[in-house]
Amino acid sequence: MNPKKNKSVEILIAEDSPTQAEKLRYLLEEHGYAVTAAPNGKQALEAARSRKPTLIISDVVMPEMDGYEFCRRVKADPKLADIPVILVTTLSDPQDVIRGLECRADSFILKPYDERYLLSRVEFALINREMRQADRAGMGVEIFFNGQKHFITADRLQILNLLLSTYDAAIQRNKELNHSQEELQSLNAKLEAANTELESFSYSVSHDLRAPLRAIDGFSRMLEEDHAAGLGGEGKRLVRVIRDSTRKMGQLIDDLLGFSRLGRKPISTERIDTGRLVGEVLEEVQAAAERRAKVVVGPLPPAYADAALIRQVWINLLSNAVKFSGKRDDPRVEVSAYDDGADTVYSVKDNGAGFDMKYHDRLFGVFQRLHGDGEFSGTGVGLAIVRRVVTRHGGRVWAEGKVNGGATFYFALPKEGSA
Repeated sequence: MNPKKNKSVEILIAEDSPTQAEKLRYLLEEHGYAVTAAPNGKQALEAARSRKPTLIISDVVMPEMDGYEFCRRVKADPKLADIPVILVTTLSDPQDVIRGLECRADSFILKPYDERYLLSRVEFALINREMRQADRAGMGVEIFFNGQKHFITADRLQILNLLLSTYDAAIQRNKELNHSQEELQSLNAKLEAANTELESFSYSVSHDLRAPLRAIDGFSRMLEEDHAAGLGGEGKRLVRVIRDSTRKMGQLIDDLLGFSRLGRKPISTERIDTGRLVGEVLEEVQAAAERRAKVVVGPLPPAYADAALIRQVWINLLSNAVKFSGKRDDPRVEVSAYDDGADTVYSVKDNGAGFDMKYHDRLFGVFQRLHGDGEFSGTGVGLAIVRRVVTRHGGRVWAEGKVNGGATFYFALPKEGSA
C-alpha cells in the first residue's frame, strides 16, 4: 500500500504498555498511517467516539476494560460498528477464538508479532472493510463450546476472516517454531563438535604430560633413595615436596583422562546388582581411607546402566563421603534408595564438613572445590565425572548440604524400559 495513500487512514491503538504502544505507533507511522493511542479500552472507546478511526488495533489484556469488552462496545455502537478491530493476543486458549467471535472482532494477531506480518494483517483488514456486507441485522447463531452456550452475531464474512486469521496466525507461529528448532539443532551440532574437539585436545595434552612427570618422579626417587645422605634435612624435605606434587599432578592427569574418555566411551546397559557393587566399592574405599567410617547400607534396587561407568559414580560419591566425614569423632555414611516413578533415586549421606547451598551449582563443575587444598585432598574432577556419567544415562544428579552439617548426594537413573 502506498504510504501517501495511507495518510487518509487513521488507526487507533488500545495498549496499556507504553513501550509496546510506542513501538506500534512508530511502525505504523513509518508506513504513512495516522495513529492515535489510548492506554486502555475505556479511553480508547472515548477516543473512537470523539474521532472515528479507520481501523482499531487493541491488546486483549488491559486494565479497566479488556480488549474483548472494548471490541464488543465498538461493534454495538451503530456509528462505530463498521470499524475493523484487530485483537493482539497470545491466543493460548481455544476459548479466545469464541470470545473473538462473540465480540465480533475482525482478526487476531499473535504476540510476539513479526512487523511484516502485522502490516499485512492491517492491509488485509482495510481491504476487507470495503468488501464486507453484513447479513440481516439481528440475525445470529447459538453455539455450544467447552460446556457453555455462546450467541454469535458476527456476519459470515467477519466470521470467515476471523477464523482465517486465526489459522494464518497458527501457521505463522508454527513456522517460527520450526525455524527455532532448526537453529537449535544446528547449535547443538556445533556444540557437540566443539565438545568433541575439546575432549580430544584434553586427552592429548593430558597424555603428553605423563612422560615428563614420570621422569621428574623417577629422578626425585633416585635422589631420595640413593643420595639421601648428601641432601641434608632441607634437601630431603624439598625432594618430598617434589614427589608429593608429581603424585598430585599425576592423579589430576588420570582424572582428566578418565573425564575425557567419558564423552567417547559407548554405553552398554545391563542389569546391575547395586547392593553387591556398593559393597565391593566400599571395601576398596575404606581400605584406602585415612580413617574408616561407619557405613549403613539400606536396600538398593538394581540399576540398568553401564557397570564400569556406574562403578565410577559410586567410587567418587563413597570416597568423598568417607573422606569428608573422616575428621568427625564418629564418621558415618548412609547409602539408600527410593522409587521416583520412572526413576530410581540413590543417595549417599555423610555427617562431614558439608557445604554452603549457595555454591550448589558449582559442585559438579570441573576443578570446582569448595574446601581448601590443605583441608581435604582431591582434584575437583570426581563430581564432574559423576554428573557426566549420570546424564549420559538419561538421569540427573543433585545435592543437599549444610556447613559442618554433612551432605547428601543424589543421582537418579531410569528404570528398565524407562530410558
